[in-house]
Amino acid sequence: MREFLVVCLVLISISCRSQSSKNNQANRSELVVAAAANLTEAFAEIGPRFTSKTGIHVVFSFGATADLARQIENGAPFDVFAAADTEHVDLLERKDLITPGTRAIYARGRLVMWLPPGTTLKATQIGDITAKSFERIAIAKPDIAPYGQATVESLRAFGIWNQIEPKVIYGQNVSQTKQYAATGNAEVAFIPLALVKLGEGTYIEVNEESHKPINQALGVVKDSPKQAAARQFVEFLLGAEGQDILLQKGYSKPRVEQ
Repeated sequence: MREFLVVCLVLISISCRSQSSKNNQANRSELVVAAAANLTEAFAEIGPRFTSKTGIHVVFSFGATADLARQIENGAPFDVFAAADTEHVDLLERKDLITPGTRAIYARGRLVMWLPPGTTLKATQIGDITAKSFERIAIAKPDIAPYGQATVESLRAFGIWNQIEPKVIYGQNVSQTKQYAATGNAEVAFIPLALVKLGEGTYIEVNEESHKPINQALGVVKDSPKQAAARQFVEFLLGAEGQDILLQKGYSKPRVEQ
């Protein structure tokens, strides 16, 4: 009887060690990436491609850039931060929260004015939204979302901000902003081109000269215990395959300026 109990204890111990090893292995082969909401469509394709090449599974946490940066400052367990601007990555870098040498610009965003499918409203230029028929205009909160900030800059540059400001409704991020228009809670939305699917409504691209360039930067979070895997993801995104996907999704190539 005693020998039987010993054997059972040994088997249980081996099983626990095996399960623990599997869990540790799973943890090592999984990355958590904090990503700006404009990357939802692009990363839906980039994630599986990266996993197929490396075996490293990626979990994305999408949100407004400023919100994600604040979470990293508060110790959120992210491995990589892909922002919608350069300022928030630079801010975290100055606070020693980004691994040295990993900060890079990976894309340049493009802003569009989007009218959802099924709308009867017509617009051939940005200024058309001053018409009474455009009762609600959705933009992302400019204080936390870079695309929202670019929208306000552009509308000021076009000289129509004061006219349309009373009609503006604010989304927490660009995904929510698009949803407002898609569900009829706004007639039009200012969103990244990257969130407009082929044949989905109509859009007018906003002249880039009317706002600061939407350069998007990333970096490896310094507190991440998965530095090597995180660097692999960054390298993939900056490499030919990652850049090709970003171009297909509506981004422009980042300029030489870093």
